[in-house]
Amino acid sequence: MLNNYLSGLLRWLCLSSLVLALSPALAGVVIVAHPNVHKLDQPTVQRVFTGKVIEVGGVTITPVNLRVGQPLRLRFLTDYLQQTDDAYVAYWTVRRYVGKGVPPREFTTVAEVISYVQSTPGAVAYLDEADVPPSMNVVLRK
Repeated sequence: MLNNYLSGLLRWLCLSSLVLALSPALAGVVIVAHPNVHKLDQPTVQRVFTGKVIEVGGVTITPVNLRVGQPLRLRFLTDYLQQTDDAYVAYWTVRRYVGKGVPPREFTTVAEVISYVQSTPGAVAYLDEADVPPSMNVVLRK
């Protein structure tokens, strides 16, 4: 009986350790913005990142992306825009060609995104929930 108890306890500890180790990877993607941007809904986020909305609540909005192929960008595109990276790039290629705007500015690191959003009025971006600084303005959480 003691052997069964210890075996069960060991399985529980291993499973708990695995869950804790994976939890940052399972954190959700949230939309963050400069403090002058108020809460957004998903349709507005979709319109912002596809260039169909450039002003929300009287504030000129400047969306920013991570570079093509980065895992967080792929999660954002899937979760919020229901698009693949290739489809999103193609969308912006056509939109730019017909004179309907330019794609959001791209950054290489999450730290660059955070710095830009905190210092640029109207900036909107996405972050992994685990990377959001305590003072960051989260405008949409799924």
